[in-house]
Amino acid sequence: MIFLERVKSLPSLGIGVSTEYGAFGAGDGLDILQLRREYPEYASFLEVGVEVVKGLDTDAMQWASAGHATTYHFLDVNLDDPHDFDDEWMAHVGALVEQLRPAWMCGDAGMWHFGARERGHMLLLPPILSSDCAKATADGLVRLREATSLEILPENPPGRAFLGNLHLLDFYARVCEQADTGQLLDCAHLALYQRQMGYGPLDGLSDFPLERVIELHVAGGSVKSHNGFEFVDDDHSVHVLDATWDIFEYVVPRCPNLKAVVFECERNTLLECLPGFERIRHTLDTHRKLAVVR
Repeated sequence: MIFLERVKSLPSLGIGVSTEYGAFGAGDGLDILQLRREYPEYASFLEVGVEVVKGLDTDAMQWASAGHATTYHFLDVNLDDPHDFDDEWMAHVGALVEQLRPAWMCGDAGMWHFGARERGHMLLLPPILSSDCAKATADGLVRLREATSLEILPENPPGRAFLGNLHLLDFYARVCEQADTGQLLDCAHLALYQRQMGYGPLDGLSDFPLERVIELHVAGGSVKSHNGFEFVDDDHSVHVLDATWDIFEYVVPRCPNLKAVVFECERNTLLECLPGFERIRHTLDTHRKLAVVR
C-alpha cells in the first residue's frame, strides 16, 4: 500500500512537546504533567527522544504508563549506513517500541555519530545533500519501517555548514519519494538552513511535496557569532525566529495530511512557553487543522 493511502490510518495527535533523557528535570524545565493538567490541548502527545543506551527517563516512563500518546524520536542511527542496523540496536528499539507504543517513529535523518556507534562519537550533523545519500537514507528508512511495522518520518536536521549539490528540500523530496514515506518538517531547522545558505525562508517550499508532511516542529533559536561567522544556535528556547514562524504559517494550510505539531520548548518554564503554544494553536485553528482523533 502506498504511503498516501497508509497515512489515512495514522492518528491525528494534535499539539505536543518533545523531550529526551533528563530534559524536563534540567533547571527550569517544563513540567509535562502540569502542562497536561492545566493546558491539555498543548500536551496531546509526547515526542520521546531516545538513545537506546540511555533508555527512558522517569518522565517518559510515567507518561507512557498512563497510556498517553507518544512518538519515538531516534537519536542514535545513521539511516544511510546499513551497518547501523545491528541486531543489538534493533532489539533495544523493539523493546522500547513495545514500551512506548508510539504512533510512529521519526528522527533527524543525518549523522548522529561518526564511525562506530559509541558514546564518545555522538553528534548531529546534516546529511551530505547528494542523490547517492538520499538513496541510502531512503533504503534505511524502508529497512526500519519493515523491522518495526511503524511509519518512519525523516526530519531535516540543523547544521552550521551543509555539503552537497542539492537544496535541502530537494534532498528530502527525493528521500520521501524513494522510501515512499512522509516527512517531519522542522520549521526552525529549515529557517536555519535557508539563512545559512542565503535563501529566503520560503524558497523551494512551493515545489516540495507538502502532502507528505505529517508532523511539524517549531523551536526557538539564537543568532550568534564566532570570529565573524554568524550562525543560528538551535537552542530550543521560546524565542522563535520570524523566519520560523513564516515557514510554519506558510506550510500549515498547505499540508493536507498534517497530524501533529511539536513545540520544542522542554527546557523552559510553562509561563515562558505559553505564547508559543498560543500562536501555534491560533494558526492551526485558523486553518481548521489538527482536531485530535485517536
